[in-house]
Amino acid sequence: MTDAINTTTQQLQALAGSPASSQRPSKENGGSWYEAMANAWGQTLDNQANTISTMSDSLGEGMDSPSQITKLTAESMRMGFMSNASHSSLDSVGKALETMARKG
Repeated sequence: MTDAINTTTQQLQALAGSPASSQRPSKENGGSWYEAMANAWGQTLDNQANTISTMSDSLGEGMDSPSQITKLTAESMRMGFMSNASHSSLDSVGKALETMARKG
């Protein structure tokens, strides 16, 4: 989980450090920083889903020891945590942007 969170954190830090002009939607950079944040979360969740899928496949191939089942359960719970975190962060930022748009 630490690797996935570090990857997402690095992607978000890169967005935060980018010049203001690149934060505006355009054809060159593919959209807004909010869109980039959503894409970073999506990639992180995809990676976690791939990890779970790989572990699940190994269980089907006979590696169904209690330790492997426990690891798969932990990875599945991590996916739930990450999914909730992504939803919360995107929702919070979306609401803040909405509030700023109303005041502008």
